[in-house]
Amino acid sequence: MPAADVTAIEAADDAVDVLLDSGRAPADILVLTTGEIHPWAQHELSFGEDSYWRQQDEAGDVFYAQATAERAVKRPVVVLAVNGGTDEESAQALPAAMARAETLLVVCGDPERLRTLL
Repeated sequence: MPAADVTAIEAADDAVDVLLDSGRAPADILVLTTGEIHPWAQHELSFGEDSYWRQQDEAGDVFYAQATAERAVKRPVVVLAVNGGTDEESAQALPAAMARAETLLVVCGDPERLRTLL
């Protein structure tokens, strides 16, 4: 999905809405960000790291994490918001997101930048 760095999270949220509306279970979806952490992850982290990661393990809802988070596990669908970070970090996030996506990968970011990174 085409998006600028400043709108990539919004595009990722829109993608999640479409996925949920099409019948995907919330637990099937992992949202990763390359720049600033998703606001929902920021909120959940305010309750502590243990509580935050327990949500991933319980797999009851969409899970939000940084693309560099090694603890983020595979899910059927991964939505990657390329919302900043260095070119190197973003380039590394693409194959890492693909490896975590069991069925579908949705990338939200600047198409020209993404082509350059690939």
